[in-house]
Amino acid sequence: MSLQTLSVVSKEPGGGIFFTAMGLMEMLKRHCGRVAYFKPIVSGDRDEDVTAMLEIFNLSQTYEEAAGVKVEAVEKIVAEDRLKDLYEASIARLEALKRRYDFVLCQGIGDPSLREWLDFDLNVAVAKNLAAPVVGVVDAHAKDQERVNEEVAMWRLSLKDEGIEPFAFIINRADEKTACALDARKPFADTPCFVIPYDETLDRPTVMDLLAVAGGELLHLKDRRTLERTIGKPLIAAMHPERFLDYFKKGDLVVVPGDRSDIFTTLLAANRLPAFPVASAVIVGGKSPIDPNIMAMIEADEDFQTALIAMPFDTMEIVRRAGSTHARITAAHRRKIDRALGLFAQHVDAELIEERIAHEKIEVMTPTMFLHRIFAKAAGDVKKIVLPESDDERILRAAEAVTRRKIAHVILLGRPDRVKNRAAILGIDLEGVEILDPDATGWCEDFAQTFYELRKAKGVTLSQAADTMKNITYFATMMVYKGYADGMVSGATHTTRETVRPALQIIKTKPGIDIVSSVFFMCLDTKVLVYGDCAIVPDPDPKELAQIAVESAETAKAFGIEPRVAMLSYSTGNSGVGEDVQKVRQATKLAQQMRPDIPIEGPMQYDAAVDEEVAKRKMPGSKVAGRATVFIFPDLNTGNNTYKAVQRSTGAIAVGPVLQGLRKPVNDLSRGCLVEDVISTVAITAVQAQNVGEQ
Repeated sequence: MSLQTLSVVSKEPGGGIFFTAMGLMEMLKRHCGRVAYFKPIVSGDRDEDVTAMLEIFNLSQTYEEAAGVKVEAVEKIVAEDRLKDLYEASIARLEALKRRYDFVLCQGIGDPSLREWLDFDLNVAVAKNLAAPVVGVVDAHAKDQERVNEEVAMWRLSLKDEGIEPFAFIINRADEKTACALDARKPFADTPCFVIPYDETLDRPTVMDLLAVAGGELLHLKDRRTLERTIGKPLIAAMHPERFLDYFKKGDLVVVPGDRSDIFTTLLAANRLPAFPVASAVIVGGKSPIDPNIMAMIEADEDFQTALIAMPFDTMEIVRRAGSTHARITAAHRRKIDRALGLFAQHVDAELIEERIAHEKIEVMTPTMFLHRIFAKAAGDVKKIVLPESDDERILRAAEAVTRRKIAHVILLGRPDRVKNRAAILGIDLEGVEILDPDATGWCEDFAQTFYELRKAKGVTLSQAADTMKNITYFATMMVYKGYADGMVSGATHTTRETVRPALQIIKTKPGIDIVSSVFFMCLDTKVLVYGDCAIVPDPDPKELAQIAVESAETAKAFGIEPRVAMLSYSTGNSGVGEDVQKVRQATKLAQQMRPDIPIEGPMQYDAAVDEEVAKRKMPGSKVAGRATVFIFPDLNTGNNTYKAVQRSTGAIAVGPVLQGLRKPVNDLSRGCLVEDVISTVAITAVQAQNVGEQ
């Protein structure tokens, strides 16, 4: 019987047990069909870990299904020597989940109070009774290599003595020196150990954490995402403005009395100047209110997005409360989540984890699993993706998320001082994001000469080429052509024509392909289908339709979908007549000649393509009918209406359009796109770039 359960256990509270559970859940959702989460012992009425895990990964289970026995009840159970009741209740809950899900990830509790009144490790005892192999989390912060190795060795031995198979050890929060030493040492042949370096950002509380601990009234908040800013040192603004600026550093928690109008005006001015830092938050202490005129200035300044919080305490009490605020990760901590998942994926070998799990092949492909797989594939070979629209907030937020999750190396085009200042105002961290000013690169003359050589046969002069290269989309496209970037994503503020036309003129189509087309990934409840072309080519002729079929099959294969191509029409097989069905018949033959290694059949109706019973009657013996994964529509009218009808009537998620046929990848965004759309499009473009060398 294949492995269905893992249990994440830590011997030390705060050592990273939830961080590890998140990283494993991310991996499991990429490779298991249906994954559930279970925490046998929980804290309070709504355990924070359970609530966060369900929301972060959009798990299809209730809180009651994921949460076990409360700590208070466990205390009574232990006092009355009824541990068997705890184990039986946990086993019953786990088995119920295993009947509905392909894999269940269990997590131990990190409550320090358990250590105070138990003389044994209850988390390990529960894992043993659940027959769940243990992923042990070791907190390596401020410990040297020898001590960490000793802890891991002793824990491994004690687990084996208990009859528990240690699945792996996560050595978390290792200092740089210790991490390097541990990485060079593989202590156990049968138990992999993964070392994750210390990340200060994950250990620092956020503004929302401070509010949860210290309370306070929000006086000013333009964007709730600024509450995710991590808190630096408390800076008491008790000096003159010029001295205050001498001490003011990025991320400081500024504590200021309400009557210090000079400090507020200084903060407003500094916020607008790239040379000065931005505070994580401003705490207004004491009982003195802010002057109404000063408050009006703050409210009127659209660029001042730092949270302003009133606390009715003196300065020292505010500093004390800030110091007692601990870092957390909840569903609201999106930036921390991205950073944590990126860090885990970078240092934990996903393939080795999958091999050890050795679960049965799962045919189910959920939308979440599909997107997670794309992200993982992109992160496996990081590509440079240029985003020319750095003036758009969605692009900046996506650039941060993509970089934190190590999906791609993002290049933003724009003046670095302006882009960084805009990001700071919005509370966006662009560390690791490359920002290029086209005018400062020294490439403009070369780009203009290259464009002139490419287009002079079309009547373009060198002067016109130079003017064209001033267009930010053309400049970004030329970066891809020249190899300074591996792909481009645009369209948040530009039309499809403004994105695609430069690509056609500069990058051009692949050998043997005459047109650029597109596909949508239609993510249904349990599978992902490929629809093409639903966005670009209005009325393809037989040759163009054949090329769309072949390119769509290649796109499907690149994203882990086995291509079985159905050439759609209003007729199935040889029964129909008419110009439209004849076009599909000719296109099918051409596509089969182009790629005899890919199952391509048609013409066929949609029901014959998806329904095995209908396929048996209409196309018996077909390798595609009833099992199609790639659907090629005869024209844009049919394709566009069909994908929208399926999307609206089934609740399917439509990912795309994804452009295909170009020598190097360029993809178009909708001007109404969300940040999540930008992230997924960047990931798709990165995966396409990985396949350029294979063409």
